[in-house]
Amino acid sequence: PGLGRRFAERKRCADPECSMLMCRGKAMQDFKGPDCRFVNFKKGEAVYVYYKLIGESTELWAGSVGSDFGYFPKDLLEINHNYSNEELELPTDETDFVCF
Repeated sequence: PGLGRRFAERKRCADPECSMLMCRGKAMQDFKGPDCRFVNFKKGEAVYVYYKLIGESTELWAGSVGSDFGYFPKDLLEINHNYSNEELELPTDETDFVCF
């Protein structure tokens, strides 16, 4: 509420640029996002997580499937590898929520 296009005010990342992988998982079911800010995937595909939203939208994580990047519900992912145990809490930026 009151965030406009932002899903959350804060995020957790493995590094200050949010460019390092946090973890990898396997999609437990197909997902088709409501708009271009989301990443689509099929059951069984590998999903790489770069950051996790915290605050209002704790259910959304950001990651990639192949060359596509976007948000997805964290509950659809079965984590099978952690790359980093470090988690930095950072503010989100307007550019975190635009379509490319």
